[in-house]
Amino acid sequence: MSVFASISRGSRLKAAKKRIEEARQTSGGKSGQLYKSAYEALAKVVQGDTTTADALHHWGFGLLHEARSLEGEQAKKIYIDAIDKFRFCLLMIPTHLGGAIDGGVAYMELARIAKVPANDQRYDLALEFFNKAENIQKGSASYNLACIYALRESKDQCLMALEQSREYGSLPDEQEVMADPDMAAFRDATWFQEFLGSVEVAKMELAENERRTRRGLREGVEEIKLEGLPPRPTDSTLKRHFDQMVKAELENLTGTKDREKREAEEARMHRRHRGDTFDYYAKDNN
Repeated sequence: MSVFASISRGSRLKAAKKRIEEARQTSGGKSGQLYKSAYEALAKVVQGDTTTADALHHWGFGLLHEARSLEGEQAKKIYIDAIDKFRFCLLMIPTHLGGAIDGGVAYMELARIAKVPANDQRYDLALEFFNKAENIQKGSASYNLACIYALRESKDQCLMALEQSREYGSLPDEQEVMADPDMAAFRDATWFQEFLGSVEVAKMELAENERRTRRGLREGVEEIKLEGLPPRPTDSTLKRHFDQMVKAELENLTGTKDREKREAEEARMHRRHRGDTFDYYAKDNN
């Protein structure tokens, strides 16, 4: 941290402390305004501290998994502690995707062990975290949103979130979605089964297109002797990048060969017009 940044933070902290002291000695609406102003100043003091934000996220992540191994009030206490860590993480780095997603997950799991109805405030707070994650990265929490909407039996919102999850590649496997207890209310619904069916068809079409593309690329590689290729990755996203790279290289080499062939033909025709080509049928040949 630079000296200037350190002084700036120190000034904000001093001003925030002063406003809190003033708020304590004031009543009515002015007191609330002073408190709010102090909190905003304090938020600016801690914002941008990436290392601390990451530490808080990992701390909360550890607590989240610890809570899953516990029961009752002990588990609830740990979940709340984890949520506090995720909140502070986002206070420091408002665009911290992990803090946003895991905060929503923690609230959902807290709501489950508390056995509260789907309209409980804890699910509302989970929605807030997931929507924040969506604002940071589209599709990152779409399936989580779909789960809450399914619990609330909100068909249109659930379908919209599922479609967005599919669009951005964050939708789990169809069997996993079908078995998800959060989706129980819609599992037998026609629209839900049609959606999963369309996902399966799209997956099959993608696999077939990839197979055809790969076959075409393989034939192209063999035909023009493209050498030095690394092994094809197993990750689906990396596969597509790899195939695009090979395709571009093939098109480049094919274009080069076509150009060389065309230039050679033009040179041959040029020599013929100049009379450089020996003509066996010329009468004056000796």
